[in-house]
Amino acid sequence: MRLLTRVFPLLVLVSLLSGCGYNAIQQKDESVKASWAEVVNQYKRRADLVPNLVNTVQGFANQERQVLTEVTNARSRVGQINVNADDPASLQQFQQAQSELGGALSRLLVVTENYPVLKSDANFRDLQAQLEGTENRITVARGRYIQQVQDYNTYVRSFPQVITAKIFGYQPKPNFTVDNEAQISKAPEVNFGNGAQPAPPPAPQPQPGS
Repeated sequence: MRLLTRVFPLLVLVSLLSGCGYNAIQQKDESVKASWAEVVNQYKRRADLVPNLVNTVQGFANQERQVLTEVTNARSRVGQINVNADDPASLQQFQQAQSELGGALSRLLVVTENYPVLKSDANFRDLQAQLEGTENRITVARGRYIQQVQDYNTYVRSFPQVITAKIFGYQPKPNFTVDNEAQISKAPEVNFGNGAQPAPPPAPQPQPGS
């Protein structure tokens, strides 16, 4: 009898928590964490490609020192960030660093258009293909994470789950921000030689006596 009197309140509490969305909050929170882990994994995959890419380009175009340094420094800044996905400022810092690395990589690949021998190198072509695939994976992972956070935030802000969330300290999570919503469904444009912009024509030389 005493055991029943102890167990019964626990069963009632569990039932109430389940009805107020506690279990669903746990599931959605874990889904967000798993999605974030995949985002970080894909960004790390891109960062891991950078040293090999820089070394390959350097072997053919050592004079492009500034561009190579920019890529290396951008990768270094990415590695120095200990991101907390629940902290808006930390997430913004992480996003900015990744954007800088993406921009540096794009500039590096544009520069390589001036080196036909480099473009024909099998190792370089393989690195390009891996980078392009990674950019696509990043886009997919980011899109899934954005959807998971949106689903979680909508749930914990809705009644009666909002009460349960406040009791147990579950706050809405920050999300990636984009200037253009279409950006989350389209990989960043990386020029692999199919649409390189031609160099501007040289300025006309002044004519004698002009």
